[in-house]
Amino acid sequence: MSLIMKKIIFWCCSLLVVTSVLFGQQAALTKTGTTAASFLKISLGARSTAMGGAFTAVSTDLSAIYWNPAGLGRLNSGEASFNHIDWIADIKYDNAAIAIPLVDLGTLGLSFTSLNVGEIEVTTTEDPEGTGERYTAGGTLMNISFAKNLTDKFTIGVNIKYIREYLWNMSAQSFAFDFGTLYTAPILNGFHIGASMSNFGPKMKLEGRDNKILVSTGAGGKNIIDGELSLEGYDLPLIFRVGVATDVVQDGYHRVTLAVDAVHPNDNTEYVNSGIEYSWANTIALRGGWKSAFERGTEQGLTFGGGLNYALTPLLNISIDYAYVDFGRLKPVHYLSFGLKF
Repeated sequence: MSLIMKKIIFWCCSLLVVTSVLFGQQAALTKTGTTAASFLKISLGARSTAMGGAFTAVSTDLSAIYWNPAGLGRLNSGEASFNHIDWIADIKYDNAAIAIPLVDLGTLGLSFTSLNVGEIEVTTTEDPEGTGERYTAGGTLMNISFAKNLTDKFTIGVNIKYIREYLWNMSAQSFAFDFGTLYTAPILNGFHIGASMSNFGPKMKLEGRDNKILVSTGAGGKNIIDGELSLEGYDLPLIFRVGVATDVVQDGYHRVTLAVDAVHPNDNTEYVNSGIEYSWANTIALRGGWKSAFERGTEQGLTFGGGLNYALTPLLNISIDYAYVDFGRLKPVHYLSFGLKF
């Protein structure tokens, strides 16, 4: 048996073992709602989302920043993208990113993400119809990425993140890291195996003037002193992903890519993402998938979408991608991405 085949069998067996361990824990209680900065779990990129989020081993465009930073090392040219998501409850989610290959040094990427829930009216038990005040909440993420091809088949990547959440007059900050690897076995039309860990960092705790209180002390409570509510810190949403992908068809104008991811979050049960992409002449693409299969209590499921890639000049390409995500009892979510290759 050749060394290449031994490596392929090893990686496939490793994926099966990891998946078995993940889904063998399904009986455990979920910890939904126990992590901070939950907006970090919102998938990025219309192409990858339309494929059901099965993108850990595909990761060949800028959305690799979210799924597997090692994928940035496979970029052949500079890329820039803008993503807009109409999230549930009228929440707005936007992302801008750019990545540039630095010849033999690797690929450097930058991205900025913003989530905003809009203005919300303040109500109290005394004023259930509103006090006349309004507040807002949201989050921001700034990200620096670096990826490098160690060989022509093996790539590594890392993200360094600054994360901020805010709620009225309170805010929380933290730093985090993502790590990823991507390996391509020289069989079929390329058999890709990817793994990533996202959002590894310290806990986040809200701080600000809204947790300041006045405390009555002394006889009859006549003395008033400043106090502060003690708030707990919460873990970041740590996510482990392992995925495989391959082009089952690749002849001339036609390409069909299949991909599957096994995902282990620290605040929910494990689940599987799966997807397919058909591309004609690298110009028109149709995509479909199923997101969060086997996840307990999930509302996500069917995904689909498409894209258009067009060469404006020999050195400039534009792409527009769309994705639809079914959220069950909630309204569907629409993704729109615009990209440039230069």
